[in-house]
Amino acid sequence: MKAMVLNKPGTPLEWTDLPDRQPSAGEVRVKVLACGVCRTDLHVVDGELPDPKSPIIPGHEIIGRIDAIGQCVTGLTLGERVGIPWLGHTCGVCPYCEANRENLCDAPLFTGYTRDGGFATAVIADARFAFPLGETGSDVSLAPLLCAGLIGWRSLKIAGDGKRLGIYGFGAAGHIVAQVARWQGREVYAFTRPGDTGTQVFAQSLGVAWAGGSDEMPPEPLDAAIIYATVGDLVPVALKAVQKGGRVVCAGIHMSDIPSFPYRILWEERQLLSVANLTREDGIEFLGLVPKMGIVVKTTTYPLQQANKALEDLRAGRFDGAAVLVP
Repeated sequence: MKAMVLNKPGTPLEWTDLPDRQPSAGEVRVKVLACGVCRTDLHVVDGELPDPKSPIIPGHEIIGRIDAIGQCVTGLTLGERVGIPWLGHTCGVCPYCEANRENLCDAPLFTGYTRDGGFATAVIADARFAFPLGETGSDVSLAPLLCAGLIGWRSLKIAGDGKRLGIYGFGAAGHIVAQVARWQGREVYAFTRPGDTGTQVFAQSLGVAWAGGSDEMPPEPLDAAIIYATVGDLVPVALKAVQKGGRVVCAGIHMSDIPSFPYRILWEERQLLSVANLTREDGIEFLGLVPKMGIVVKTTTYPLQQANKALEDLRAGRFDGAAVLVP
């Protein structure tokens, strides 16, 4: 197999030949067909997340076909198309797992962070965390749904049922969640980097009610806001934008420090929440609804060997939507 390997945080990924790997009991080997490039991959590469596996193959928005099955695996077949998400293993016995909150597992493994991921031609996955996908939809268009879509879905659920929803950061997750929210009958207000008129036009093309810079206030008070940008300064901004009883959800795994802010913008029962990972139940629920939602994922594709360019383009905001690597 071939892979783009991170040998040391803060250094470029290296194109590497590796021995073919065999699945152990409870695992499957998946031939990678497409792998999305997520901002969390940047956090892994830049060393902003603690204690990564080293060396590590990044990538956790994986679409592929099973080409080997380990012992004790049931419900999956050779050749079946599956998706492999960020949460790659849970212990099943800690208090959180037993309470059906496996996204908070005390001993998890994360794809592309603490177990090897999908910036490769093949990946070994815990069979319990391989979602059957069927044959509807292209590999490239489905890949971003495995994190941007799934975390977006969980953050949308946590945001509540309010009609007016603000989205801060209109990248891979933002443009997917905007479409989901509109399918649900909500009004979406898109916030981009100040002056980023190109992304604002893109957001408007998806039917948002309003698009502007994150330094602007929306024309109407929001019922809820979700922050996908990794900018802690946006927390007090979003709190000011939501009305009494509104919610602000921080959806990233990593965010810069949140500045101090006056209590009055949190008062009146506004809530500040965060999202951590996902559960398999989230994945099954969301992926089951995808064919009904009519989501159009905007993608820019790169050959696997150009993973470093894809990461730099993501960092610089050089494309709308999501980047996807194709082996």
